Amino acid sequence: MNRSILKVFSPLTTIFRSKGYKHPGGTRYPGGIMYYPRDPNHQDPEYTPTKLFRVEQIKTTKFRPWWEKKVLEQLKLNALNQVAIVKNVPEMNARLWRVKHLIKVTPITFPYGEPTAEDIKHTVLRENGQCIVTKTLKPQEEQITALEQFDKDPKKMDSHTIKRDARLKWNNAYTGGYLN
Repeated sequence: MNRSILKVFSPLTTIFRSKGYKHPGGTRYPGGIMYYPRDPNHQDPEYTPTKLFRVEQIKTTKFRPWWEKKVLEQLKLNALNQVAIVKNVPEMNARLWRVKHLIKVTPITFPYGEPTAEDIKHTVLRENGQCIVTKTLKPQEEQITALEQFDKDPKKMDSHTIKRDARLKWNNAYTGGYLN
């Protein structure tokens, strides 16, 4: 009989592979995930994690265990479609992992820069995780002078003139408000 066939089917190889054969190569990610790329020269793209998460409760806690309800209470999510903002830290990620089937986690991005203390009132958090900061705009000098010139213009029609003209046109429908 051929010895090479016996080597492949040896009991030691079978036991070793049944205990969990680990293919050489691959990249280990946090959480114990192994990734085996198709290309041996694969490089992961540079990625910086977000600082905050938007967490929304999407399923009810009815008929769920007490520990899942406790985690949602700690996040202050007491009803469906409620939203909480949490930090991206390992302790919070462990809590979110315990209730991942009840929530929707969206990373928060800042496309126009992070808000400052003055911009907090002008900040909107969208459902897709974009935190939009509408900066307070200050008028330019040219705009101020143009507005002052417009207010001082004697040919400008103010509200009193417009009302009087509209009343004349209403009363004299056939002449259009103009006397012949």
